[in-house]
Amino acid sequence: MEKRDRRGVHWTNGALLAIAVLMSLSIGLKAYVLIQFPVIMFAAVVGVWLFYVQHQFEGVYWERRANWHFVEAALRGSSFYKLPRVLQWFTGNIGFHHIHHLSPAIPNYNLERCHKGALLFQSVKHVTLWSSMKALSFRLWDERRKELVGYGRLEILRRGKSSPTRS
Repeated sequence: MEKRDRRGVHWTNGALLAIAVLMSLSIGLKAYVLIQFPVIMFAAVVGVWLFYVQHQFEGVYWERRANWHFVEAALRGSSFYKLPRVLQWFTGNIGFHHIHHLSPAIPNYNLERCHKGALLFQSVKHVTLWSSMKALSFRLWDERRKELVGYGRLEILRRGKSSPTRS
């Protein structure tokens, strides 16, 4: 990081600290914390959800090291989380996660243009708010079928192995 960039980061951090101190002095530390805590918790939950759903979806790519390929992992191991426009803006375009994995240096304001401009990205699996709810059921990687499954699949396998064999 260049000296100028570093200085900008320090100025920004100083300004945020000054705002926090001024707010605490004007409304009281307890009130300030009671306002900030729910906001921070909500942002943390949303952040964890975004990370989770962009790596746990139907058709996700996963391979062991010997068979792992960088481009495949970037394009098929992370999703295109197609969010409504306002949520896309609030999340800084992180729904274009496949591009972020392929090249983290692309700034967030160029991710959508990059996605639309390259034919390579058109085949990337997209996940919507509604379809992302299915990610809640994924818990295990089925090596044989090469897919994410829920605990129900494990139960089916256990029942199949524990049932008496027929001759």
